[in-house]
Amino acid sequence: MPAILIHLLAAALYAGLAAHLWRTRWRGPALDQPVVGLKLGKRALLLAALAAHAITLRLAIFDGESLRFGFAIALSVMLWLAIAQYWVESFFVHMDGLQVIGLPAAAVAALLPAVFAEAPVLTNAGSMAFRLHLLMAMLAYSLFTLAALHALLMAAAEKGLHRGRISPFLGGLPPLLTMESVLFRLIHVAFILLTFTLISGVFFSESLFGKALSFNHKTVFAILSWLIFAALLTGRHLRGWRGRVALRWTLTGFATLLLAYVGSRFVLEVILGR
Repeated sequence: MPAILIHLLAAALYAGLAAHLWRTRWRGPALDQPVVGLKLGKRALLLAALAAHAITLRLAIFDGESLRFGFAIALSVMLWLAIAQYWVESFFVHMDGLQVIGLPAAAVAALLPAVFAEAPVLTNAGSMAFRLHLLMAMLAYSLFTLAALHALLMAAAEKGLHRGRISPFLGGLPPLLTMESVLFRLIHVAFILLTFTLISGVFFSESLFGKALSFNHKTVFAILSWLIFAALLTGRHLRGWRGRVALRWTLTGFATLLLAYVGSRFVLEVILGR
């Protein structure tokens, strides 16, 4: 099967599932029904979408002996990992509101590597240290992506509660305290991974270029995002930060982290054409 068809298949599965859930669970009389988790058929459909998406990533990243990785692939990997983690998380916590944001975003992300097909070839991709560094970075990015989606849902739910009315599809979310617990669990794990990513990046850079750290846009934004999340977790433990304060710090840290690699690669690849 041609690669473009697999990209289209993955996007269609995500979009089709999102449209089906919208029609059957978030419109009309369905809004008055009890909220339940993903049933077996929908779980299987989402798993099929993830499998097709994984194949597109395999084809986009691995080019013979070399590895390709640009902003489009990075975004696609982030959304794939985030949806995969949501799929696992949904066995334990019903977070149906995430489908409203996550599935359409994943549909777009599945197409990005096909649209921006000229991804740069990674140097030193054969190094196991580099591959581990890249894996930790992508896991951290994806967990922070999932945390940002959680934060957006929490912000919408909290705004609805203050107004005295909440959107029906948000009514099926767990209590805000439960969502907050999930949010900080994600942030704690992602922060640990980001910390190891920065540390491994220092050692990797030193072994390749003879210097510990190169202060470019990517490094500055990565360190800045680490400092933001460190401040958030410190404020959480020492001052009990929660609610809007925690959500603002989470979204600010995620936006900064997004600029670290995806933003810088987008400027280089698309705007500057390098």
